[in-house]
Amino acid sequence: MSDAKSARPLSPHLTIYRFQPTMAMSILHRITGGALYVGTILVVWWLVAAASGPEAFATASAVFGSILGQLVLFGYTWALLHHMLGGIRHLVWDTGRGMSKANSTKFAIATLVGSLALTLVLWAGLLIFG
Repeated sequence: MSDAKSARPLSPHLTIYRFQPTMAMSILHRITGGALYVGTILVVWWLVAAASGPEAFATASAVFGSILGQLVLFGYTWALLHHMLGGIRHLVWDTGRGMSKANSTKFAIATLVGSLALTLVLWAGLLIFG
């Protein structure tokens, strides 16, 4: 029985695959999708607090105005923009464009760079004009 078991092919695993930017973006797309669920709960809390009255809104504003709250909002902003750009990347792929290895790698890098740049520009604008 052990001879038959050892003759079976092994499934591919992480030691076989070479790390690629498209792999990282696939993983990050899933992570940001999960983070958006949690972040959306915080947005709902803020909206409910705004509708509940000045005391509840002051509490929510204090939490989101703290350093930790600002870091969470910054991360939520990045997750939202990264997930959006990843969705646009998939929409382009659905048209049959950008499917080559070189183009998909460029799209993956552009997704990461674009999401970071848009997040920084948005937050810089909020700090300057907000």
